[in-house]
Amino acid sequence: MRGPGSVRGGFGLLGPRRERHVVAAADLDALALPVGDDGVVIGVDAAGRPAVLGVNRPAPYEVTLIGGLWTAQVLALRTAGTGARVVVETGRAPVWSGLARAAGGGQQCVTLHEVGRVPPQGASAGSPVLVVRDCGMRPPRGRVVAGPWQSVLTLLPYVSPAAPRLLRNSALVGVQRVSPDEAEQVGALMRLPATVVEALPTLGDGVTLWCTRGDRTFVLTQGTETETGLLGAARRID
Repeated sequence: MRGPGSVRGGFGLLGPRRERHVVAAADLDALALPVGDDGVVIGVDAAGRPAVLGVNRPAPYEVTLIGGLWTAQVLALRTAGTGARVVVETGRAPVWSGLARAAGGGQQCVTLHEVGRVPPQGASAGSPVLVVRDCGMRPPRGRVVAGPWQSVLTLLPYVSPAAPRLLRNSALVGVQRVSPDEAEQVGALMRLPATVVEALPTLGDGVTLWCTRGDRTFVLTQGTETETGLLGAARRID
C-alpha cells in the first residue's frame, strides 16, 4: 500500500486525501457574482463587506464604467498598487498627469497615451496590464484590445450612442448616478429590476452599481487619505 510520499510515474508525489468540495446545482448561480474576493479593493458593499474587482486575468476582460473621472482614477491607482501596469488612453492628459507622476513611488507604472496611439504592451502573468480608455462620449475602437492578462476599462461620462455596443461587449458594467432616461436605457440593456433602475438617478457620489446581466451589487468607494490628497473628494461630475 502506498503512503502519502509515494511517487506516481510522471505525476509526482501523492498528496494527502481529503473529501471533495461539492456544490449543489441549485447553488451554482450564487458563485457568479460580478465582484469577488481576488483583486483590487474598490470599496464596500451594502453590508459593509469589502468589494473586490479582479482585473488581472488570464483571459480577456472588458469593463465599462458610466461614471466620473474620480472613480476611474481611484481604480487606476489601486490597480497600480497591486503591481500591474496601467496604461491610460486619453484626450485630456493634464487631468491624468498628476496621478501618473504620483503612482508607483517613482516607478513608471502609469503611462499616458493619446487616443489611438497606445502601443502593444506585452502583457503577461508576471506583468499584467490595465488599459483605461478615457476617450469621451464616443470612444473609437481601440487599437489595443483586451487579451490574456490585459484588461480594458472604458470610461463613459454619460450614456452615449456608443453605450449599447460597449455594454454588450463588457463582462462587467459600472453605473454611477445618471438621469432617469439614462437609467431606463441602462436598465433595458443590462436587464435590471425596476427598483434598481429607480435608484440610479439618486446615487450619491462614490456609489457605483456594478452589474452583469445576471448579478448586481452597489459599492461605495471612499478615497484613502493619500487618494483624497491627490484626487480630491469623491465626485460624480468632473
